[in-house]
Amino acid sequence: MTDQHVPTGPHELELEMLDLAPALEAVLMVADQPLDHLTLAQAVGHPPVDVEHALAELAQDYTDQGRGFELRNIAGGWRFFTREEYAGAVERFILDGQQARLTQAALETMAVVAYRQPISRTRISAIRGVNVDGVVRTLVTRGLVEEGGVDAESGAILYRTTSYFLERMGLGSLSELPDIAGHLPDLDDMDDEIGSGDDEVAGALEPQEPIGDEQSGAAPEPGDDARG
Repeated sequence: MTDQHVPTGPHELELEMLDLAPALEAVLMVADQPLDHLTLAQAVGHPPVDVEHALAELAQDYTDQGRGFELRNIAGGWRFFTREEYAGAVERFILDGQQARLTQAALETMAVVAYRQPISRTRISAIRGVNVDGVVRTLVTRGLVEEGGVDAESGAILYRTTSYFLERMGLGSLSELPDIAGHLPDLDDMDDEIGSGDDEVAGALEPQEPIGDEQSGAAPEPGDDARG
């Protein structure tokens, strides 16, 4: 009985003959730098001359179809790029909200979550003395706050800060938060409305770089009071 050869590395794996154009698209989709036709030929298992012709055809097809991306031969290799006329859409997607600042109401709410997490919206509202549904939705949308379980007694959703919150605040962990938790009232005393401590907590937590989805001075979030 003849011993069967077992491949010892990726270079020895037998590559089946894949459809050329889709195979090229699959490889180019994950490329983080331009790839020359020789490298692509080795990856897809087709002759370099066929790969070179297929790349040119794909590039022309994308242009003829008016696709939002294009295949360019640049820096000695091929790579997908956003078509210039659609660059604005990509820019808006990436930068949306990154140059805006959180309102005072959002900063105060985020401070309460940071120091009392996990905490429900009802308890946040009780501490702040206003309805915070809209603000919490804003913070969740911006990735600063997330759902962190359910309260065993009331069944209410509990909220906590995210790793993105730590990143934007420049913190390694929650233990590095400023020691100002004393400005927040005990959760057992829900009738006392928070006072000036809110402003100090929010000020201490305000990041150096703007985050959120509202410009300074913008109208408060729906469901919050005008003082936010």
